[in-house]
Amino acid sequence: HDFTCTCGNGVVSVGGPAICEVDECDAKDPPCGPRQTCEDVNKASNKLHDFVCTCDNDKSLTATDGPATCDKNECSSDPCGTDQTCNDPVQELSSIHDFTCTCGNGVVTTGAAAVCEIDECSAAVSPCGTQVCNDPNKAANKLHDFVCTCPNDSSLTATDGSATCDKDECKYDPCGNGQTCDDPVKELSSIHDFTCTCGNGVVSVGGPAICEVDECDAKDPPCGPRQTCEDVNKASNKLHDFVCTCDNDKSLTATDGPATCDKNECLSDPCGTDQ
Repeated sequence: HDFTCTCGNGVVSVGGPAICEVDECDAKDPPCGPRQTCEDVNKASNKLHDFVCTCDNDKSLTATDGPATCDKNECSSDPCGTDQTCNDPVQELSSIHDFTCTCGNGVVTTGAAAVCEIDECSAAVSPCGTQVCNDPNKAANKLHDFVCTCPNDSSLTATDGSATCDKDECKYDPCGNGQTCDDPVKELSSIHDFTCTCGNGVVSVGGPAICEVDECDAKDPPCGPRQTCEDVNKASNKLHDFVCTCDNDKSLTATDGPATCDKNECLSDPCGTDQ
């Protein structure tokens, strides 16, 4: 019984099997690096140098018989998300969660996605002035993307600045009925200052004029005796368009003056044969 049994880790027993179990992770000086987990999976065997070091920040990073390399670019997993800039200045185990997320508007957060929401339209002084302001991407990381819309025409817009709202209000014929439209000051501050002018001189500002003048109602009737006067376009902007019709023959008419109603009634042979 003087034979010896020697473990792979150097433990020796005489006359019988040695107790080889040694947990290398229990060493006075831990064999793994800081923020790494050490495991000696074969501590009951006769092997040394088979312990495994695993990085705390990523379990997939391991090494056998020595510290693992845990340096890692935390931005590789896109922790900041859409439209934010990620930066990991020190890609080491000792600097876990030191990455920064930066919004386009300058907001910065360390170790997590930033809250970038800024409504540019909520500024003390609206960037659009008296125009309608809308910041469609206020939750994104963008600045200078607000939209200004003209109150007098929603089709007139501009991004990152006031829209040009000057407009000829006569463009869409607000007067109608053949009236003459004039917009002397085509600016936002002068909305509804266009004028509508009738042919008879009646003028209205900001809307169609009431041009109706019935020339047949004149103090001195414009048609001759026994004639019927009708102003068919009295609601338009025209003068001198009344019609005079002879009472004795509706086919005899004249515009802007009395009709010639004199007529040789014998032309139609009202007396008959032999008379």
